[in-house]
Amino acid sequence: MSINRRQFLKLVGVSTVAGIGGAAVFGGLRNSGLEASQTSPDPRSLKGKRWGFVVDMSKLKSDEDYQKCIDACHSIHNVPDMSSLPEEIRKRQEIKWIWKDNFEHTFPTAPEDEYQNKEMKEKNFFLFCNHCAKPACVRVCPTQATFKRKDGVVMQDMHRCIGCRFCMAACPFGARSFNWRDPRGKDDNGRPFIKPEKENKEFPTRMIGVVEKCTLCYERLAKGLQPACVEVSNGAIVFGDLEDPNSEVRKIIAAKYTIRRKPELGTQPSIYYVIGGGEHAG
Repeated sequence: MSINRRQFLKLVGVSTVAGIGGAAVFGGLRNSGLEASQTSPDPRSLKGKRWGFVVDMSKLKSDEDYQKCIDACHSIHNVPDMSSLPEEIRKRQEIKWIWKDNFEHTFPTAPEDEYQNKEMKEKNFFLFCNHCAKPACVRVCPTQATFKRKDGVVMQDMHRCIGCRFCMAACPFGARSFNWRDPRGKDDNGRPFIKPEKENKEFPTRMIGVVEKCTLCYERLAKGLQPACVEVSNGAIVFGDLEDPNSEVRKIIAAKYTIRRKPELGTQPSIYYVIGGGEHAG
């Protein structure tokens, strides 16, 4: 008799409470090689101690600049396109790995400045998972469906996710989406959320009832490739190792004025934004 993942997790929970080997069940899964962090490394894979982005806002000048990065990410990861849904429903149920929003929503805790540059106030900023050094989402996940790799990538194992959404409540950046609908399903007019001709057969699609988010293109890093959004951004998004003082991201952070989202919360985001063209003084 087959069981689904929710039934399985319930059985494991019962076993744990009863003291009859719940921990051993999870231990057996990890020892059998199913632990996501224990996959065999590819010799081509990029190596880093803490991967991060620098987003140079001066290089994002048009809607097309943003859209090509969003499309690159969403197409290779089979992120369902729910633009055909009524707007009120779409806003609640759409799936986003990378998106854009204005200064006020991106940096809501930044001090108000009535003399701030108007263009900057109205400019859109790229938003993604911040792959925090101290991720709140990891601490609250009851099944370790979300975990941080040694290279700083905060992962989401959709097979282990039970849809409790604790991680969504803990994330201060709104970087996670919940699948209220089957991503492989259709809207009321029969239009598929993932168009068959655009589906990436090499990347797994998700299921209803799980959380998903940007995973920093871990599957591309394993092949020695940069994240998809970086590859098509024409230098607007720079990727590198924040722990390497000779990396391009560190050089930009040292030379330019950069800010991070909600740094006062102590999660230590790995995404930096260059919001001006000038260099540091001194």
